[in-house]
Amino acid sequence: MPRRTPRLAARALILHEDRLLLVNAYPGTRSDLWCAPGGGAEAGASLPDNLRREVHEETGLTVSVGDPALVNEFHDPRSGFHQVDIFFRCTILAGAIDPAWRDPEGVVNRRRFFSRSDLELGRIRFKPDSLAQAAWGTGCLYDPLEVIVR
Repeated sequence: MPRRTPRLAARALILHEDRLLLVNAYPGTRSDLWCAPGGGAEAGASLPDNLRREVHEETGLTVSVGDPALVNEFHDPRSGFHQVDIFFRCTILAGAIDPAWRDPEGVVNRRRFFSRSDLELGRIRFKPDSLAQAAWGTGCLYDPLEVIVR
């Protein structure tokens, strides 16, 4: 299998009223896996600029982008896909979660705030495993390469 260049993505850790915003990025109800909003970086734009665009597309929110909190890598050994996600602490500047909002790319179908206990007690399925520690912690973590989960 030929090696592929890793894809770079930026993701937002948005805490509001001590709850973390997560999205489900699978059409319909194909998967119950939740992740932080964000997506692939486009060349010629900074990671914060890419992240602001992705968060708005996926949630309708306008955010300010702060410091990095987590670098996470995952890959698919079968296809050779490899992604590096950089998670940034973000703050909502404008907007609110609206169930009627539609992601123009058609990727995100649900968005919701979760409590720390929802994540730590396994009430939802999410990735990466270090998400709660990064969202409610301090500093910047590194989560080494893990196999992709769907």
